[in-house]
Amino acid sequence: MSILVTGANGFVGKLLISDLLERRYDVVGALRSQGGLYTNIKMVTVGDITDATDWSAALGAIDVVVHLAARVHVMNDQASDPLAEFRRVNVDGTLNLARQAIKAGVKRFIFVSSIKVNGEFTQVNKPFTASDVPSPQDAYGISKCEAEQGLLKLAEETGLEVVIIRPPLIYGKGVKANFASMMSAVRRGVPLPFGAINNKRSFVYVGNLISLILKCIDHPSAANQVFLVSDGYDLSTTELLKACAQSLGVKARLLPLPQCFLELAAKVLGKRDLVQRLCGNLQVDITKTRHLLGWEPQFTVEDGLKEVALALQN
Repeated sequence: MSILVTGANGFVGKLLISDLLERRYDVVGALRSQGGLYTNIKMVTVGDITDATDWSAALGAIDVVVHLAARVHVMNDQASDPLAEFRRVNVDGTLNLARQAIKAGVKRFIFVSSIKVNGEFTQVNKPFTASDVPSPQDAYGISKCEAEQGLLKLAEETGLEVVIIRPPLIYGKGVKANFASMMSAVRRGVPLPFGAINNKRSFVYVGNLISLILKCIDHPSAANQVFLVSDGYDLSTTELLKACAQSLGVKARLLPLPQCFLELAAKVLGKRDLVQRLCGNLQVDITKTRHLLGWEPQFTVEDGLKEVALALQN
């Protein structure tokens, strides 16, 4: 079976390709610019991903597309019209790839979306489910939602099998942005004011996400379904920081400041969104994923954090 992986040099893409090769799939990797990491597979440079991207060099004899490439969510987006920019890549670019895949005879299209399609926050013990009515709150989430809807419409019209996976925050070796900054701060012993946060959040270790993608490549029950994914164990921000410290072999220096104080300070400093993400709840229910696919997380939170810690120490 031949698999096309877009975003081949990204955080998830590199690890997914490695696992696919171990399982002896024929793999093609698609990159936006030259500089491929592999010499033993076909790498195709496609340039910017828009409605005009030519995918013909990448789609020959491909059975399954795993579409990871996207314009990702960033804090303080500087684009003059962020929604238009997200739509250009995440909606128009995705649907253009899907249409060309259909013409090339691709059987299945796996789209890695985002839990942001469901929304930003949940109430404790009332997690998001795959059957919830979408409620994206920002430009990134809206673009992912619109891409999902377009793909499912194409599936109805053409017979292309579409699989949608919505992960929450992904962590693991090579993780960047806020998670990497948090681990670095814990490692350096920086006092953090998150010692009394009683929220619950779902995360997914990249190895667990990849195991689900692998399951969805040929599982008959995956076709035209939406799946949520997580490690199957939710943590408060305080618990997460303590677990990070344990994986790093250091003591967590957490100040037990009241959440209301943090929210007030964040509002004054213009960091309200960041504190809301650290203190708010975001839980996902993976019951459907487990039951329909017979899938279970392959790695624990401790496994994932140990890998991140090891990478930081090398």
